[in-house]
Amino acid sequence: MVSETALFTLLYSVVSLCVLVPPTEFISAGFTIQQLLGHFLGGEDVNFVEYHIKGTTLTMVAHSLLPLGYFFCFPLFVESFEEQKYWQEKCIWEAAVGISVVFPTVIIMIALYWAMEDWKHHPAVKVLAQYGQPWRVVAARIDMEFRRVDKFASGTGTMTRVIVTDSWIIKITPYRLFIIQQSDTSLTLTESSEHALSHVSNTGIQFLTIRVNSHRDYVPSFDIRVNSQEYNDLRDKLQAPLENARNVVVHRTLSDRFLEAFRAIVEQNSKYPVPPDIEIDSCLGCMQVPACVKLQKLCDDPLVGECQQCFCRPMWCLDCMGKWFASRQNQNRPETWLQSRCPCPSCRSLFCMVDVCLVE
Repeated sequence: MVSETALFTLLYSVVSLCVLVPPTEFISAGFTIQQLLGHFLGGEDVNFVEYHIKGTTLTMVAHSLLPLGYFFCFPLFVESFEEQKYWQEKCIWEAAVGISVVFPTVIIMIALYWAMEDWKHHPAVKVLAQYGQPWRVVAARIDMEFRRVDKFASGTGTMTRVIVTDSWIIKITPYRLFIIQQSDTSLTLTESSEHALSHVSNTGIQFLTIRVNSHRDYVPSFDIRVNSQEYNDLRDKLQAPLENARNVVVHRTLSDRFLEAFRAIVEQNSKYPVPPDIEIDSCLGCMQVPACVKLQKLCDDPLVGECQQCFCRPMWCLDCMGKWFASRQNQNRPETWLQSRCPCPSCRSLFCMVDVCLVE
């Protein structure tokens, strides 16, 4: 029979783990320290920097109280007097209680020290002070850039986030707020890690680790970790070049890989001879290149199967047609895309990849 102490310890450990590393469901439901204390922290969109300065500090304090919470709740949930007396007479119990009291006391003193004089001693505020005084002026510039819709944001719904604005690179962890100005950095792609399954889909995933090196003595360097599918978006937002000194192979996005397969299949299909009375215009999708694709039913007889005959003239380029085809598929089942069908972007006639022909 499992003792009350063992059962309570197991349950408290599970609860503590969910507090320390909340699963995606907890974060989505708002069961995190920062979300529960949102009325005190204010709004992230209004005061982004101050929100995370207070949030990381309160998270550190709350987590430090977890060991003390165990000993406080122990006599409330363990009703057996014999079990309580047995453990409370142990030297290791007294030592653990002492540590659980001293540890949060030290953390609370550090938090109070950081909060003194308008957070003057907080590590993130010391970094901001390197870029100008008072620090709230610098913070206001960061807040303004964060509110722009064109920022790069990675890690939404996780404990660690990366934000890249026009001028700043920001990393947010449960206990730290890293901020560095883009003009003071050099970036290096250091390593990659691959996983057979993603936590959000049934496909593989690659994470890239990028070292953000600081050129200022009192601004710490740090690492950021992003999904390889976000790599191109990140590079577009960075001002400094991203060096790949170790020749790390970056996997292309699912869309890029599908477009390559789409092109390969279409190039093997029959060509469509353009009648002399039809003039080829620019692609309706990108308006950059001439239209080069014609849909005609070749996968089966005209009246057989789900595919339908399309009578539209060539109006799309190969890349735009491939992107349209991918956008109309089940995004949770990419393994079925090559065998699927799609409606024509103009007349909605169903077609498959065998029906896509290049013009000649």
